[in-house]
Amino acid sequence: MYKNINKKEVLRLKDLVEYQKGQVVSKTLVQNEFMSVTIFSFDKDEEISTHKAGGDAMVTLLDGEGKITIAEDTYCLKEGETIVMPKDIPHSVFGKEQFKMLLIVSF
Repeated sequence: MYKNINKKEVLRLKDLVEYQKGQVVSKTLVQNEFMSVTIFSFDKDEEISTHKAGGDAMVTLLDGEGKITIAEDTYCLKEGETIVMPKDIPHSVFGKEQFKMLLIVSF
């Protein structure tokens, strides 16, 4: 269930994944039939293209600034801001600058 993290340890989520030039980097922290929790880092101008998720997907920006598109609506999020991408609605994520995010998907 838990991956890449230790229980009973204080963590700084944004420190769990590093930026890499020209890449989107991810690290799965929890994966089970009910939810997944993943940390991502995006280099500037990198993206995850339009897709749909099998559950509601909540994104919280941990560092930097990213652009989230849900259906036809675009949102620019900054550190500390959160948005929910509804199940089965097309969405994409783009790095306006380098940024890190926490993604929690509930199935």
